[in-house]
Amino acid sequence: MTTTTTRPEARPIERPAVSDEPQRPVVPRRPHRVGSWLRRHGNSLVWFLPVLAIAGIVQRLNMTGAPQRIDDEGTYTAQAYALGHLGELTHYTYWYDHPPLGWIQIAGYTGLTGAFGRYDQAVMAGRESMVFFALVSVLLVWLLGRRMGLSRPAAAVASFVFGVSPLAVQFHRTVYLDNVAVPWLLLAFLLALSRRNQLAGFIGSSFAFGVAVLSKETFLLALPFLAWTMIRNSDRSTRRYTLATSGAVLALVGMGYVVFSIVRGEFLPGKGHTSLIGGLSFQLGTRQASGSIFDTQSLFFRVVSQWWQLDQVFIVLSVLAALVGLFFRRTRPIAALMVFAIAVMFRPNSYVPVPYVIMLLPFGALLIAAAGDSAVKAYRARLGGRVTTTLNRVGATAWLALTALAIAAIVPLWTIQLRGFLLSNQDQPMVSAERWIDQNVPHDSRLLVDDSMWVDLVRDGFARDNVIWFYKIDTDGAVQAQSPNGWKDSDYVVTTDSIRTSASGSPDVQAAIANSTVVATWGTGTQQVDVRQIHPEGEAAATAAAKTEAAARADAGAQLAANPNLVASSQVTTALRDGRVDSRMLVVLGQLLGTGSVTVSDFTALDGEASQPYRQLTIAKAAGEPGASLTGWLDAVGDTYAPASVEKTGAGTVVTFPAAEPTGLLG
Repeated sequence: MTTTTTRPEARPIERPAVSDEPQRPVVPRRPHRVGSWLRRHGNSLVWFLPVLAIAGIVQRLNMTGAPQRIDDEGTYTAQAYALGHLGELTHYTYWYDHPPLGWIQIAGYTGLTGAFGRYDQAVMAGRESMVFFALVSVLLVWLLGRRMGLSRPAAAVASFVFGVSPLAVQFHRTVYLDNVAVPWLLLAFLLALSRRNQLAGFIGSSFAFGVAVLSKETFLLALPFLAWTMIRNSDRSTRRYTLATSGAVLALVGMGYVVFSIVRGEFLPGKGHTSLIGGLSFQLGTRQASGSIFDTQSLFFRVVSQWWQLDQVFIVLSVLAALVGLFFRRTRPIAALMVFAIAVMFRPNSYVPVPYVIMLLPFGALLIAAAGDSAVKAYRARLGGRVTTTLNRVGATAWLALTALAIAAIVPLWTIQLRGFLLSNQDQPMVSAERWIDQNVPHDSRLLVDDSMWVDLVRDGFARDNVIWFYKIDTDGAVQAQSPNGWKDSDYVVTTDSIRTSASGSPDVQAAIANSTVVATWGTGTQQVDVRQIHPEGEAAATAAAKTEAAARADAGAQLAANPNLVASSQVTTALRDGRVDSRMLVVLGQLLGTGSVTVSDFTALDGEASQPYRQLTIAKAAGEPGASLTGWLDAVGDTYAPASVEKTGAGTVVTFPAAEPTGLLG
């Protein structure tokens, strides 16, 4: 036992020196958030970003040239323009044909970015917004594909097909409300597949779906399949609560539209106003059906034919992929959605709008990619020696073979179609017509037009009430009140493919076209645009008057052609004898020939006026009294005969007369 005297002496505890300065706590260094995120998602970015860039280039390049503008584009663009520049919900009476949230979002984009100020044609500002919505959708297709379990290459294929297929490019560029709704629908399915924070995910999904439906009402067709996705993805312990809450959110969003109509006093039909119930009755009940797919003259046949001509391979492959997708759990809901949406098209008395296919494009692309992904995995499993079923092996081989054939067909098909989108200028006839109207039609004239021109002509200085969307002449009480005589109160009608195909439903538009004559024309086929002058006295009287004027021009022209003071080519003298020269030009030329020798080098047909009387000539030399003061002499001929412009050029003096030729000048 050790005594206290023999115990070792205790050593004092050494303590660190205490400084008077406060000590900073040692904080472990955290990795940089951006760098950490890039490391986690670098492989995904390598696959996705090139696809996004390619899709952006294809969607944006030459979007102003192809496809040619159509009436629906003008309607949604004009409604967005009305919100931002006129302080109104629409440019005409709102009649609940669609919920307004779609063009409210277009107005938001154009307002925030100043898009209307960047383009002479307002529809192109709307198209720029479509590019934005399309690229957001490309991103969401990628995210949804990854959430569904697709590999990175497969998700990239889905995004690429969705962004670059000619069928997609045609409709993504076009200003349709469906394009605004697509990213919201994709977001709804993406959030419905949430595993963490499921309540928040489901609430967000319901809200996004509500926005999609209020952007384009036909997207309501997807509701059963979104609900199916939520039900099978929900946690059993909280399923009842999460589904009930998300259902309530969706109902609240939908009720917002109903409340909107009630506040405006337009929920129920009544005298002197439109109504929500009336709009729904038209859309669901009284709207004319599209007819049968087997009737080559039906709207249904024309719509499907347009889709088919753009991309047959995508259509066939996506339909087959939808059938295959029914056998795989991860794709079953969207495959069922595809099959259901296609079946709806064939129901009796159905109406199939042209942009109906837009809702199906992302799901078709995802199903094609998912089928290929499953086939590749099955093939790899077989190569790896894992046990696979005969059906699995045969199905995978068949799909891979079909995919190879599809790629071989896609290369030439897409090359031809995309070259047209990227290089052609299909909208030039519309642009030329608008320019001609601005330069040659009196700005107090009343015009019946395709709605794609409405904003442009209003911005050019035509009175808003005088630029009439042709559809409204028979359907809008406010427009009818301004036109008590119907079509006879209008001066011009501008016919496009939209007007020609829709005129059968409008007696006033039919009458306006029948009682009008073409004064300028551009393009051919479906791209043809005609500016037609309306004759209130009727077609027969106008035709008789035109024959009388042509005969008078021919008589006067023959006299000028025989005048020895005229020095001109055979082209000029032939045009004079044929009555192809404007009567004002004949009078002025006759007066000028009375002063001495006049050399006319050419008559020029102005843009769009190849079949009209010449109203521009080039005077190379006038040796008589005017001499060097020819320009001053022409300016003094009087208001009736005054040229629109006189320009000195190297070839001589170019004299152009106004487009509207007075009658009776030649007796």
